Amino acid sequence: MKKLSLVICVYNEESNIKPLSEQIQKALDGIDYEAVFVDDGSSDKTRDEVRKINDERFILIELKRNYGQSSALQAGIDHADAEYIALIDGDLQNDPADIPRMLGMMEEEGWDMVAGVRANRKDGMFLRKVPSKIANYMIRKSTGTQMKDLGCTLKIFTRETIKSITIYGELHRFIPVLITQEGATRITQTDVNHRPRKFGTSKYNLNRTSKVLSDLILMLFFKKYLQRPMHLFGGLGFVTLGIGVLINIYLLILKILGNDIWGKPLLLLGILLVMGGIQFITIGIIAELQMRTYYESQQKKPYRIKNISSTGRH
Repeated sequence: MKKLSLVICVYNEESNIKPLSEQIQKALDGIDYEAVFVDDGSSDKTRDEVRKINDERFILIELKRNYGQSSALQAGIDHADAEYIALIDGDLQNDPADIPRMLGMMEEEGWDMVAGVRANRKDGMFLRKVPSKIANYMIRKSTGTQMKDLGCTLKIFTRETIKSITIYGELHRFIPVLITQEGATRITQTDVNHRPRKFGTSKYNLNRTSKVLSDLILMLFFKKYLQRPMHLFGGLGFVTLGIGVLINIYLLILKILGNDIWGKPLLLLGILLVMGGIQFITIGIIAELQMRTYYESQQKKPYRIKNISSTGRH
């Protein structure tokens, strides 16, 4: 088994491939590694540039179309087969020279993950830095994962840690949160070099802000209610149903007393709350059944064991 697998997702990065591969070869000299390039449906000559690398340690995975960074990362992680697995951007903004030091921290200190922190970011203030700081703050406060820079791709994991999760949708930003949910407790951060983009164009735009918020809601659900969805939907359902029933009882009393309740907005609200409450409860039951099917069909356990040891004499 190799010491390190390096997963690099690329999308229309033809000008960055040659300098990046040369930097990787120089930085990882003396380390038994493989570099897995995942082409996420590029429309330029990115694939051709990767094929030109005359080094058997470099591997190209071609996706049939553009699936997005999360799916591309998952494809690379699935293929990676080393003791440690590192993730790095393909745009030259991450520096491969940081990897040996981070790998040394993993080996010497026994971390589950060492994550990079872009100490001196070379990005635009309003389109990149400010939204990133806001997103990091929201994620820290909401999930309790104390990471300074969740947007930095440069991270190194033990094989067991990163392969314990599945990355889909846009969840690559939440990898530290996901591995924490799977029992990874030894995670740390270290400052890394960050360089301005020289070639190509950034794939970042403000549309990602809404995606981050949507994924954050999903992470909160995973963190608190993944194994007990009925507690969330059932609680909402009974509160909603209860308010609706009280409104309808009030209107029924008014009707008995001879008042005309037809056409009142309160009548419509009462009916909607009763129907909504029933739907919430039904969703909770269905979600509960799906979670049981998920765990039992795949023989998954709702817990993670850290260690088993004997207390007898040795």
